[in-house]
Amino acid sequence: MNYECGFVDDWATVTCLESQDIALPLNVSQGTHTLVVRGANISVVPGSAFSALGTILELKTLLLSWNNIAEIKAEAFLGLSQLRVLDLSHNRLMRLSPMAFYGLEELWVLRMNSTLSPRGAKELPKALSTESLINLQRLELSGNRLKAVPIARFDNLNLDTLILTNNSIETIGENNVSSFNEFKKISVYLSLNPFKCDCDLEAFYYWLKNGSQCADSARLLCKLPEAKSGLHVEKLRREDCINAELEAVSYVFLGIVLALIGVVFLMVLYLNRGGIKRWLNNIREACRDQMEVYHYRYEQDSDPRLANVAV
Repeated sequence: MNYECGFVDDWATVTCLESQDIALPLNVSQGTHTLVVRGANISVVPGSAFSALGTILELKTLLLSWNNIAEIKAEAFLGLSQLRVLDLSHNRLMRLSPMAFYGLEELWVLRMNSTLSPRGAKELPKALSTESLINLQRLELSGNRLKAVPIARFDNLNLDTLILTNNSIETIGENNVSSFNEFKKISVYLSLNPFKCDCDLEAFYYWLKNGSQCADSARLLCKLPEAKSGLHVEKLRREDCINAELEAVSYVFLGIVLALIGVVFLMVLYLNRGGIKRWLNNIREACRDQMEVYHYRYEQDSDPRLANVAV
């Protein structure tokens, strides 16, 4: 294969930069500890992409940033059982197999910053739920326009650092807060997200105020509503939600009272329907008699003979 790679420390580190001739699967020397591939046009990472010969490699660090990777297939890193660090940042991942990280039982650090398309973001949770990532300690997902925390539970991971900065997260749900409370050793980074500071954020706000898991809590700012834009999430007042809840309850109570009054009024009308009918008939008869009197007077006043007699 004709591509230029640099070798450092007796082949322990292999660096392949800005080479368009690199193709996968790639035969890597068994003694290589660090492999850097950057600036290549790799659209698909196939199965066993770095151990085509089926050998178990001693690779500890694999850096694959800026390679235009669009798809990672199942068992793409099979054979890299000693891999500690995997960097897939700054690619354009659109498809991610649920088995993409199969075989990475010793992985400590996974970096996927600014690399996920919307479709890739949807497929990420299943890929992270694999039991292969049992020793993953640091997960970096900054700059991926994520709208929610992509991990519902942390049972299958060994995380102590989760970086979700610079995404599109508006709220942290109660399920996520419960998971954070259950796994208290995890430090979470959430700055540069457009938080919607309404009452749905109450559980998250309480978690921020009463814990220290969010390492950058002082940098969390409200984006919506406009009245609270730029306000620190930590400085929100719980009383605002209490007042809003009381106001909502008062409106509901007023609606119930008005509905009861309406029902009582209808019942009174129903129970007195006979008397109301007689009353309406009496009014109608009275109106009819009055109209007949007016009609009679009109006919007499319009008779010219009666007018002459009057003269």
